[in-house]
Amino acid sequence: MSPDQQVYEFDGFRVDALRRILQRDGATIALTPKVFDTLLYLVRNAGDVIDKEELMRAVWPDTAVEENNLSQNISVLRRVLGQTQSEKRYILTVPGKGFRFVAEVRGPAAARAAKTPSPALRVEEAAAPVKLAVLPFENLSADPEREYLADGLTEETIAALGQIGSNRLSVIGRTTMKAYKGTSKSLAEIGRETGATYLIESSLRAEGGRLRITSKLIRANDQIQIWSASYDSEPASMLVFQRELSGVIAAQIHLRLSPERITALEKRQTRSPEAYDLYLRGRHYWNQLTPATTRRAVEYFTQATETDAKYALAWSGLSDCYTASPVNGDAPPQMVWPKAREATANAVSAEADLAEVQTSLGSLKFWLDWDWPEAIAAYRRAVALDPGYPLGHRMLGIVLSHSGQHAEAREEIRRAREIDPLLAVHQALSAQVAFAAREYDEAIQFARQSIAVDPEFWIGHLQLAQVTAQIGESETALQALQEAGRASGGNSKVLSLRAYVFARLGREHEAREILKTLEAISRERYVPPYAMALAHAGLEEREEALTWLERCYEARDVHLIFPAVDPKWDSFRAEPRFLATLKRCGFPSLGLRIS
Repeated sequence: MSPDQQVYEFDGFRVDALRRILQRDGATIALTPKVFDTLLYLVRNAGDVIDKEELMRAVWPDTAVEENNLSQNISVLRRVLGQTQSEKRYILTVPGKGFRFVAEVRGPAAARAAKTPSPALRVEEAAAPVKLAVLPFENLSADPEREYLADGLTEETIAALGQIGSNRLSVIGRTTMKAYKGTSKSLAEIGRETGATYLIESSLRAEGGRLRITSKLIRANDQIQIWSASYDSEPASMLVFQRELSGVIAAQIHLRLSPERITALEKRQTRSPEAYDLYLRGRHYWNQLTPATTRRAVEYFTQATETDAKYALAWSGLSDCYTASPVNGDAPPQMVWPKAREATANAVSAEADLAEVQTSLGSLKFWLDWDWPEAIAAYRRAVALDPGYPLGHRMLGIVLSHSGQHAEAREEIRRAREIDPLLAVHQALSAQVAFAAREYDEAIQFARQSIAVDPEFWIGHLQLAQVTAQIGESETALQALQEAGRASGGNSKVLSLRAYVFARLGREHEAREILKTLEAISRERYVPPYAMALAHAGLEEREEALTWLERCYEARDVHLIFPAVDPKWDSFRAEPRFLATLKRCGFPSLGLRIS
């Protein structure tokens, strides 16, 4: 960070946060580290009453200490600042509460903004909700290989700002903002289109063998620059970046970041530059959601955990790759389940209080452990830790839907869409939630919105196919399945649904040809038994369908979660074998109700 962005001045004193020194008239005053931390926290929050416990947690975040330690620090500071016992020049004791730094402080934009709102941010305006848009980091380096870093820093900045944790702040999701990458639109246009109150504009540039990050906070309505700073791209410097940026935002909406929020920021990332780089590479490949890129993501996340064994986010990324692979890429659940459990356990052990970690835990419990109450609990904790984390809301909506709690499921998936409206999977899975609730018109609307956002997103086409098939629009369903098949890379869900639709249309020959295709593929690689079950269900071969569902249980086929609420299985709900299979899975009985 630029040196002048970390200096606080008052009455001839100069507090340099980066160099960690106190000076008066150019002369350095020696302070112990904890005494300096006490002064810095008070100065950064000048004018505010700081609770004693809050101050102690800020100075000794990982250690339980007696209040006397804090009293000694305050006494030392008053002495070195030249404050006599009867004076109230600098540190004021507020009886029964704590301390307040009363001198006028000149310092970074965060401190100035916290004490003196700009004329454009009047008190009555400050109560309005604030929406923040993080523009994609611009790669100013000649090396296109740095794109993964620019994308990763964008995503991590969005996640870090979510740690502010206020219901008065919302951060627009990564995918929605990605649409502005390389845009020629003005900041004013972007502000109007996104409805953002503030924009964060950042760039990445190579300087003398190092990477330099420059970031600006800009008010959207008049494009006034509120704050700017530069950082080295080391993880420690990135922590300073994210902490200072969060402080600036908090100041603009008249909040003070608690020690818990500051600690949460510090816990997010590793201190290892190499592990951080590997993690960002892993996120880059994971976000592409193909079997090939997922394998690359696993490689990078694994290397990151080998470099830093306590790197919770890397373990969480690894867990997500393993847990989702049977869903996205037909990986054998029995093979990835132990790996997913190990990665999740390591993530929780390293840092349980991260929304990403709790979401990974919820996904393991939902897809593989089939412990839906625990999945719901983990997802609820995730969105409590970071209310702006769209994946937490999305997955909470999905598991509630499968549990038959349709009204709350709709609300959670709506929140995910609200945070990141241009993420096609949010629209597609909103269609799934509506379909499970038998809201077919709504499901069609969401499926079409998903396709409009991303015509190549195969799950959007799949959702359109299943709902139009359900209401008898067979030609639309078959056309959607053709598009889904082209974009999915041969996913079993597309093939099995196509067989089901053909069978329901009386085109038995074509349905059986697909069954033969699935059987042939199964001799080369794993094919989920659910694909066979659904095809036989369409052919009304009930005993064969039930037998394949039982095989789903033995294989831990993740698709076995669907019959609990899927309308395609409504005619089986009185079958004892059908009910017995779902009961063996431990799915909530509520999920068997038709609403």
